[in-house]
Amino acid sequence: MLKPRKVVLAYSGGLDTSVIAKWLMEKYQCEVITFTADIGQGDETKDARQKAKKLGIKKIYVEDLKEEFVKEYVYPMFRANAIYEGEYFLGTSIARPLISKRLVEIAKKERADAICHGSTGKGNDQVRFELSAYALNPKIKIIAPWREWAFSSRKDLVRYARMNKISIDFDQGKKSPYSMDANILHTSYEGGILEDPWKEPDEKMWLRTCSIANAPSKSDIITLEFAYGDVIKLNSKKMSPAKVFEKLNSLAGKHGIGRSDIVENRYVGIKSRGCYETPAGTIYAKAHRAMESITLDRELLHLKEDLANRYSRLIYNGYWFSPERESLQTIIDDSQKSVSGLVKLKLHKGNVIVCGRQSPNSLYSEDLSTFEKDSGSYDQKDAEGFIKVNALRLKNKS
Repeated sequence: MLKPRKVVLAYSGGLDTSVIAKWLMEKYQCEVITFTADIGQGDETKDARQKAKKLGIKKIYVEDLKEEFVKEYVYPMFRANAIYEGEYFLGTSIARPLISKRLVEIAKKERADAICHGSTGKGNDQVRFELSAYALNPKIKIIAPWREWAFSSRKDLVRYARMNKISIDFDQGKKSPYSMDANILHTSYEGGILEDPWKEPDEKMWLRTCSIANAPSKSDIITLEFAYGDVIKLNSKKMSPAKVFEKLNSLAGKHGIGRSDIVENRYVGIKSRGCYETPAGTIYAKAHRAMESITLDRELLHLKEDLANRYSRLIYNGYWFSPERESLQTIIDDSQKSVSGLVKLKLHKGNVIVCGRQSPNSLYSEDLSTFEKDSGSYDQKDAEGFIKVNALRLKNKS
């Protein structure tokens, strides 16, 4: 790649991206533009602008993308009931396409020569950022410092930061033993003692959920109203997508809902142990499945289950902007035409318990399902022929 004049950096304000900003200036003598996406990670974005200014950055983008993130990325994903390897709600994975999209758009606006991210050469995020960027602009140039520079550890980065008088959290008593990622959907924790899958994480690690032991004994009962597969009201109050997640995060965190500790398979071929807090997402996923249970035809529901695993892997592996994901999304969105109604849930000591569900589009028939009397549309004697036909291949298998 020719020496870039101008680079747009995905900037968090943390150690890695602060060092990267300075390194880009030194290595390429280029102008660095920083972009920080506020997708609900908390105080991090408040400091990013000031930290970038201290580094000498002249053009700084800090954008509130919470509503777009939930409406255009999280909601479509939850319509599919996407959970990677049965446990991971894809909190980091689903954020990368949006960040990549804005990087590409800002690069075009600023006539930059390249974009840059701080993902390591061992992780999934490098794949997600770059596949998304290439899908949106096949000619985009991408700088991935962890695959270029001579630094081999974060100790090297701390040394470089101190040599260059870069303000970092290490110097303010804020050193965390974990590598963390946060947004309105989740917080993830990796590294440190978590690299040993036998060691239990310290209770102090969890930032968004209280322990089940300390959760209140009194339950909360809530209702979620769905329209076409998306939540539009919480407890009869209409809310925007991001507001729904903010409120559910608060409720779930209070009741210790949403923790998981898993070993997952990274796309690059490495097994990784990670701990996740997905408070609102845990409630949302349970409620959505309950709504579908009474509104979707059996075979359509089963087709969605088959598609969910493939869809989950596409998001995890970085293919949000791929034609296959977009085609799957069309099928999934079409399946949600009848997924409207109310779900009642009890939140108690780490549990999300479905208490009731109702819909004007319900396919559930109490007359058909009851054991108390026969319905005129179902003759129990018909089941004998049904069983015999389906038993033919089993009787003849030898």
